[in-house]
This record gives sequence, structure tokens and C-alpha cells, in this order.
Amino acid sequence: MSDGKDEPRKVRFYSAHDLAAGLHAPRALELVLAFDPAAQPRNVEDALELHNAREYVEHGVFPPTLTAEQRDRLGAITSNIRSAIARFFSDVDNSNFVVRVADVSPEYRTDLLSLLGQYKVIERCDSDIVLPALKSAGIHLGEMLASKPLVAAYDGELRDELIASPRAAEYLVRKYLEKDPRRAIHLPPSFTRTDSHDLLVRYIDHDDANLNYVRLIANSNDHAVAGIDAKLRLRAKRRSDELNAELFAHGQTFKTGVELSVSDNQNEPVLVETDTSDGQVQKYTYSKRWLDGTLDFASVLNNFQHLFEFVDENALLSFPAYPAALDVMERVMGLTGVAEYKIGSAFRATDSKSLLQTLMYRQFLDSHELDLEEIIGWFCGTYLADEFGAHSFSFHPSVGDAAYLQKVRHLFAEMESLANQFALFVENGEVDRELLTVGSEQVRYKALPSLLEGKYVYPAGGQEFGSILNLLFSDQSSLQYISETLRAHNAASLLMNNKIAYESFHQYQKPDVDLLIQHGILENTGRHVGVTSQEQLLVLATLFNTQAANYYHLSHAGRAQVDAMEDKGWVVRRSSLLTDAEGDYFNYYLNRVGFSNGPNLRNRYQHGAQAGDADSEHFNVYFVALRLLIALVIKMNDDFCLSAAENAAA
Repeated sequence: MSDGKDEPRKVRFYSAHDLAAGLHAPRALELVLAFDPAAQPRNVEDALELHNAREYVEHGVFPPTLTAEQRDRLGAITSNIRSAIARFFSDVDNSNFVVRVADVSPEYRTDLLSLLGQYKVIERCDSDIVLPALKSAGIHLGEMLASKPLVAAYDGELRDELIASPRAAEYLVRKYLEKDPRRAIHLPPSFTRTDSHDLLVRYIDHDDANLNYVRLIANSNDHAVAGIDAKLRLRAKRRSDELNAELFAHGQTFKTGVELSVSDNQNEPVLVETDTSDGQVQKYTYSKRWLDGTLDFASVLNNFQHLFEFVDENALLSFPAYPAALDVMERVMGLTGVAEYKIGSAFRATDSKSLLQTLMYRQFLDSHELDLEEIIGWFCGTYLADEFGAHSFSFHPSVGDAAYLQKVRHLFAEMESLANQFALFVENGEVDRELLTVGSEQVRYKALPSLLEGKYVYPAGGQEFGSILNLLFSDQSSLQYISETLRAHNAASLLMNNKIAYESFHQYQKPDVDLLIQHGILENTGRHVGVTSQEQLLVLATLFNTQAANYYHLSHAGRAQVDAMEDKGWVVRRSSLLTDAEGDYFNYYLNRVGFSNGPNLRNRYQHGAQAGDADSEHFNVYFVALRLLIALVIKMNDDFCLSAAENAAA
């Protein structure tokens, strides 16, 4: 009977660095120090809580109140606890299994399965007793499949459980297709690829199929072990389209998108406003006076770079799906495939805007009897030779009245040729036309070389540097909120726009502030905590937002900061025409190199998979191809310009 007092919180160990450690560590220490070696755990809950408490001690997670005398006692006590837990589970057999596992708390189910395997309980108990008892205790099939000993011991029985329900196919999707699944999934040895294929088919056709899982199957690569082939992926794609249509037919919708227009009397090159009257629509209005005044070929290409913002101020493409642009819900909701290009609302908005800009500007140029492809031909054949002495580059525009199907195929071929020409020029200092015709391999966009050594700066991948970037720029940083009047989207903005005294930070925030001070990111002047170097902060922000920085677009002070970071092992420099993220973007659209959910446009059109399609269906793809080509031209021009500037300064 309860005495009216609240029961103490059950101790649960997640990891030594989990935020809950500070909450559970004092109670864990209390349990360990109070342990009586002569007493057997009363029930499975006691045994599992002792197991979790011991984990805190063995991982060195202690509350600050721990005395030296208590620390000296801990080794012997935890050894006794381990022995007591072993005795408890060693006594479990067929006769008492049901009683011993009954009423286990949800937070301890994973630990229970782990200890049942560790102490060989599963090996000595029969499946017709164990599996029903685990189900009665609330342990579902997914948790059972996470236990390798359980799956090995009850192979046939768990195979029968899997194939009994179409919904069990979700475990297959998590195992084979989801990126970073929350728990391991082990399949029974007798579960075959045919079983897997048949279960996935039944799931795709099932009334309760989840759109997220069906979409992962549709966007996956072929997977022989999982029984996934082209026919299954097509089946999933059609079902995904059907489920998506049903969702929009019955659910609430939110209007979002991009609108472009040209104004006859606007002086500013571009004006941007957000229409929130019926959702959220970004409206871009361009000045006809500006467009009319920039009709020379060089200015046309500059408009894509600067007016339409195809790249940022460091000539990094704005198109890729940068992880920093994902909002909180996009990061945590839904399922992400193991080979999926993760896109969010920011990517879609930029994608729509840039595609409309390309369409609008091409039509505007047509009205002035200018052909955008011919302008690209001028860039390759005239501009590169006149400005940089880079002769023999060529680009052949598609025939003006050709069908869009032919234009698309031609444009992809010419883009690959241009990429190969640039690679040959970097490697040999010239474009050898005969050598160009010898090579026939598909272009590897991430491997395209640069004229500059160590052009891009990348995070080196260390946990410490990753923590620094997240503390400064993540919208989930512990430092972005102090009070209702001292808050910002991220810590960097908060610190740049406010003078905040060290004492103003909460106690739990001060260790993170101290870390940033220790590494020279912040400084405590005594009056306030501020940024040590704005150049350093700019580099760090670029690395967080676009996953790379262009070394040769940095000031001398910025380059010095990068050099210092390189000495610390925080960053590395590599040379290529495109950053890793930009190369991924090209691969996402053009082929299946690295990603399973992209349009695969280059491969589709090269392999002639469009027979019978109406020409209007290739209209949109043509502008996607044109946008990619323009992006490649911008990156090539930037490489030539930077190389020339560096050579002139040498």
C-alpha cells in the first residue's frame, strides 16, 4: 500500500554523455552505496534498476557530491551487484519465466532482453513459454528482433511472426533502407530473400501501408538480400503516388511557393516580399530596366550569378540540400533512406525559384532575339580564350526548333563534354580534342579537378569541432536562449547582437561558454562575452551552413584563421571544381552515384527510356539541364578567375 509519497524515479542509463545523466546519477549512486550483498533482488524491476545504476558507476558518471571514501568503496560494491544480477537470471527457467518477466517497465524492456541473452536464459527456456510471456509483458516484435540471441534461439517461430502480418515489412525497411535506424534489427536465419520480397509486396498493397515506408522502397536501389528489384520499386512508386494523392485529397493544405514577375518602372534590380495572406509565397519582382541594360553576354551570365543568386558571395552553389537548412521537424520526423538525398522545404523553395528564374530569363532573352545556349557557346569558345588563354573549349548549342526531347539529350551530352574539357585543361594545360574523343567514361562530378591547390576547406570530422559548430550555429544550441529578451536563432547571432556578461549565462550553459573561450572562439573581457575574431566566425559559419569554405575567396585574415584551424586538426583542404555538397547535388539530379531517390536524368535520357512521351513532358527537364549547365559554367569561371588572380599575386 502506498504511503502517499511519490515513488523515486527509476534509474535508467542511456549513455555517459546523455542529458539525463545528471538527473539519474545521484539516485544511481544512492542505490549502489545502499546495496546489501546478502540480499537478492526482489523482482526483475529491482534487478534491472541495479543493472542500470551499476552502469553509471562503471562509466565514471558520478555526482559532484561523491566523497573520496565512497569512491574507494564503489569497485567492490559494483562487483557484488554484478554477481547478484547473475544469480537472479541464472535461476530463471521454464518453471518461473512467466512470473519473473511480468510487469517489467517499458524503459527496461531492452535491458531485459539483453540480460536474458547475456545469462543464457533464452537458451534454456522453450519458445512456447518465452514468446507469449514477452508479448504479455508488452515487448513487441521489433524489440525482439533487436535481440540477436533471441532471434538465433527462436528462428522458426520469429520467422512465422514476421510473415504473419504485412505491417512487419516495416522492420525490413528499417533494417535495409533506413539511414541510422534507432535500433538494430536481426532477421531469423530461415527468413529468405523470397520471404522478404513477398512480405514487401503484401505491405505495398496493404490498406494500412504507411506512405513513408512505401516511399523509401520506391526511392531505394535494387537490394538482392531484401528482395527489392526494379519491378518492386515501380510497384512502390505507383502506390506511393496513390497514397500521396489520397493525403492531399483528404488533408489540409498550406499554400507555399514562388512567384516571379518583371516590372516596367522598378529601379531596384530585384525586390522580394513574402505573401502570407494564404500561406507563404515568396514574390520576386525584377526590373525590366535592369534586364534591358544587361544584355551583353557577360552580364547575362553575371545575372545568373548575382541577380538570381545561383551562388553565394563565395561562389558556392545555393542549390544543394545543405543539412543546416533543414528545420527541426524535417530533421527528426519521417524516415530517411540509407542512400537518400535528404531534402527539405528550403531545398524545394530554392529549386523552384531557380527553375522559374531560368525559364523566365530564357523567355526574356528570346524576346530580344538572344539564345541562352549560344551565350554559353560564346563563354566556351571566345571568353575563355580571350580572358585566360584557354583555347579549344567548345560548346555546340542545340538546334532552335528541335523537339525538347532532342534538346535535353543534346544538352546533357554537351555538359559532359564541357566537364571533360575542363578536366583535360587542368591536367594538361590544354584541351586535346583527340584525347577528348578517346575517353568515354561517365563524368564523376565530385572528382572534377581545380586549377587551384587546396581550394576548399572542410571540417575534419572531429567530435570537438562538430560540437563547436553546433554550439555556435545550431537552432538547438544550449546557448541561443538566456531569457525572453535575450534570445536569437542561434548563439552566434545572440552574441554578435548583444553585450552579455558571463554571469548572465545560466549555470548549465557556462561549461559550453567555457569550452568556446578555451578554444579561442569567444573571449570574456570582464564586462561581456564576445566573439574573438569576426573573420574566424565567418569561416565557421560558412563551414556550418554550406559544409565547405572557398579558401581563395577569404581575406588574408580569414585565410590565416583557416591555417590555424588546419594546424589544430579541425579542418582539411582539398582541391576540386565542385565542393562535396555541390558534387552530390549534380549526382542527385543526373545519376545514381551515391543516391537512390534522385531523378537520374542523365542516365534516363542516355538510355532512351522516353519513347512515346509527349514532348511537353521534356520541357521541364530541359530547364533543369540548362540550370545545371549554367551552374557548371559559373563554377568554371570562378576557378579561372581565382587562378588568374593567384598567379598575378605570386
